[in-house]
Amino acid sequence: MKAPLKTIAAASLVALGLGAASFAQAGHHEVKIGVILGFTGPIESLTPDMAASAELAMKEVSDSGMLLDGKKIVAVRADSTCIDAAAATAAAERLISSEGVAAIYGADCSGVTTAIANNVAVPNGVVMVSPSATSPALSTIDDNGYFFRTAPSDARQGEVLASILKSRGINNVAVTYTNNDYGKGLASSFADAFDGKIEISAAHEDGKGDYSAEVGALSASGSEHLVVFGYLDQGGKGIIQTSLDTGAFSNFILADGMIGQALVDSIGEGLTGAIGTVPGSESAGAKQFLEYASAHGIDGDGPFRAESYDAAALLALAMQASGSTDRAGIQSKVMDVANAPGEKIYPGELGKALKILADGGQVNYEGATNVEFSAVGEAFGSYKELEVKNGKFTTVAVH
Repeated sequence: MKAPLKTIAAASLVALGLGAASFAQAGHHEVKIGVILGFTGPIESLTPDMAASAELAMKEVSDSGMLLDGKKIVAVRADSTCIDAAAATAAAERLISSEGVAAIYGADCSGVTTAIANNVAVPNGVVMVSPSATSPALSTIDDNGYFFRTAPSDARQGEVLASILKSRGINNVAVTYTNNDYGKGLASSFADAFDGKIEISAAHEDGKGDYSAEVGALSASGSEHLVVFGYLDQGGKGIIQTSLDTGAFSNFILADGMIGQALVDSIGEGLTGAIGTVPGSESAGAKQFLEYASAHGIDGDGPFRAESYDAAALLALAMQASGSTDRAGIQSKVMDVANAPGEKIYPGELGKALKILADGGQVNYEGATNVEFSAVGEAFGSYKELEVKNGKFTTVAVH
């Protein structure tokens, strides 16, 4: 069972020598934060903008000159691959052991995030804040309070998507899901919430060159609507393209792993009318993030970019609140800066937040996604309902 209030383990880590004074950094006035995302693999078209959004928050903090008497954040990138747990674990080990990072922004996909947390981050007492790992299983990992996520659990996404289909009068579907923690968890939560009939629910593997057998089985179910819980740069895209090529399906329902302009650009007109869900909102904080990102040459309007900015911001604020780069100290303050009480902080206001903390005050980080952590350190979150119109994903509602 996951620690209920994210407060345990710091003392024991100090006793083991893992939470002792500040870790070796690139220089006396620098602190390293790991940036581990799938820069290669099934979501590689999404991760450059996710990383840029996180590193925007790090630059904002560094430029303010307010972090721990003028420390600068150095982002150290590593490739999670999204799907190879062994490679992701090795990459995280390098960040922690060789690079000496104080904390980790990431990882991204649920399977590799779980592997890194269980095998590397938690045993070494290193905080992780993921912007996009959404498997419901991550709510109950034995993390000793060191794992957080700014994206909501797929337990909620399944419910939202089922509600959207009901509102659109769609009550009969076929489901395909990528055969990993993310796909299985989302397929299960959707099945639990869907009032209609699921004619078939079948796994697919990523990285195949031919999905005709999978599409044939899905089509044989007789449903006209295909729900795709996969990845936009690999199996999910292959399923959709094969469906269109063979005439098996023309109506598609997508979840967050399939949302990205690269998919629309690749598939073309055949994707018009597809609907989907992705974490996000159109709150004042979300709009402020879009403006702030744009002013710094970054397109913030895309999957998990706002969540990435918020994840990095929380790490910096927790560092300031703890008064050092000590790993256990950072862990002890994440919940404090994320939730009330304190002055509300939005994108572009990190320097202000750091000053408040330096002066002994409190902050309640709202950020770009209305951050509010549950007792197990994950965002409650909201979802955008999307539809492909005029060659792009367009928000039609927020749930």
